[in-house]
Amino acid sequence: MNLSVDQRDTLSRWLPTVLVVAAVWLLARGLKRSFWAVFGIGWVMHWSGGRLPFWF
Repeated sequence: MNLSVDQRDTLSRWLPTVLVVAAVWLLARGLKRSFWAVFGIGWVMHWSGGRLPFWF
């Protein structure tokens, strides 16, 4: 793919920003999923009396 000088300058200027935004978005999405998983496990622990039946 042949890019002009102006396109290469624009790409080299904005590509790191786009990559950082994408990485932050994926990290936030993972944290949100982890939060809800831990929240659900916490409620299961609460409803089961503090321990799960298969734990000794």
